[in-house]
Amino acid sequence: MLNESNLHEYQRTAVQHIIEHPYGALLMEMGLGKSISTLTAIKKLMDEYLEVNKVLVIAPKRVAESTWSDEIAKWEHLKGLTVSKILGTEKQRKAALKAPADIFVINRENVVWLVSHLQGYWPFDMIVIDELSSFKSSKSARFRALRLVRPKTNRVVGLTGTPVPNGLIDLWSQLYLLDLGERLGKTITSYRSKYFRPGRSNGQIVFDYKLNSGSEEAIYKQIGDICISMKAEDYLQLPERIDRTVEVHLPEKMMNQYLEFEKDQVLALENEDGDISAVNAAALSNKLLQFSNGAVYDSERNVHDVHAEKLDALEEIVEAANGQSVLVFFSFRHDVSRILRKLKSYHPKEIGGPEDIKAWNEGDIPVLLAHPAGAGHGLNLQAGGHIVVWFGLPWSSELYQQANARLYRQGQNKPVIIHHLIAKGTMDEDVMKALAGKIDKQEALMQAVKARIQKWRK
Repeated sequence: MLNESNLHEYQRTAVQHIIEHPYGALLMEMGLGKSISTLTAIKKLMDEYLEVNKVLVIAPKRVAESTWSDEIAKWEHLKGLTVSKILGTEKQRKAALKAPADIFVINRENVVWLVSHLQGYWPFDMIVIDELSSFKSSKSARFRALRLVRPKTNRVVGLTGTPVPNGLIDLWSQLYLLDLGERLGKTITSYRSKYFRPGRSNGQIVFDYKLNSGSEEAIYKQIGDICISMKAEDYLQLPERIDRTVEVHLPEKMMNQYLEFEKDQVLALENEDGDISAVNAAALSNKLLQFSNGAVYDSERNVHDVHAEKLDALEEIVEAANGQSVLVFFSFRHDVSRILRKLKSYHPKEIGGPEDIKAWNEGDIPVLLAHPAGAGHGLNLQAGGHIVVWFGLPWSSELYQQANARLYRQGQNKPVIIHHLIAKGTMDEDVMKALAGKIDKQEALMQAVKARIQKWRK
């Protein structure tokens, strides 16, 4: 069993940062141990400083189900910390809320319910927001609910990865939950007007914002006293990472069908000016990426299989793994059913609750299917395997990196092999280029769609 002496020096720094700052954030990349640093600080604040009695941890659902309690079980110095999980039905949540415990873990979707249920009463003297970025929208119900009770809480810790320039527009609401607007302003409007300028717009509607010159440095300077930022590459000896592009060639007849499908979809959405909205661009992208994967939804959500080329390529990789476990990331629900049928003899399974995570890490699941949004944060899967296959890719580089970090992280003792199934000549190639260049997902998507409009206009 691990004990406090096993903490890395940078983790000790993070522990001290939490203790010394009543509100603050650990902007630490995947694998650096945000959870253990926070739990160690909580234990000290309870036992040594006598400042904390009840802690509320808000986390993604799967992380709430297992990660925090599992972390406590691994460390000797955390012995004695008790956890109650405010999950499940309303009856189960109410019972968990009444249970005697030090740490209460709730999934972020139930924050609104919790605040409403307590009706002004707030028993928690410390809040930990695991994945602070999930509160990036100042218009969301979860942000507004937490904003109501924030003044009643003595200590707040936000945990997330290191912000990137394209994500700084979303930083205001996250910081507000820490310092109540002291550093970045009391309103999102004042924050935007000070550090950003409008980007793409249509009349009074602004689709995105661009950083003003010098704003990135100015923002980091403003929040630097309460945020500790660390990059994995500076602190960890990560395993070797091998990225492979597996080109999937559609038969000539099928490729012609794809091009005809692309043409029809583009021309159906184009308006008289040749412009296209962000919503329509995303819809078009989804259609084309579905075709690339091998099946498409019609308007009534019926699935139509169009090819099995990616399924064949995936089966070859699983076969070549020769019994080693494979983690497969999918994009669409129809991907799951088709993969389960194709790989039936390998006993594949879609990730569900904590029991699946445990089974994977013990080597009992040969092929595990996961959506990057569902497995992108907080899950430790590195013990179960070292082979990743992207059956379909997301436009978001953050989502892509977070998902890869389920295996490519500290504690992995084998080289991590990441396969990308790319249908040659399709929108798959545009997504792969965007991820390689770490381009803003919205900008990359719009560029790809506009290129297709120009092509079919000609």
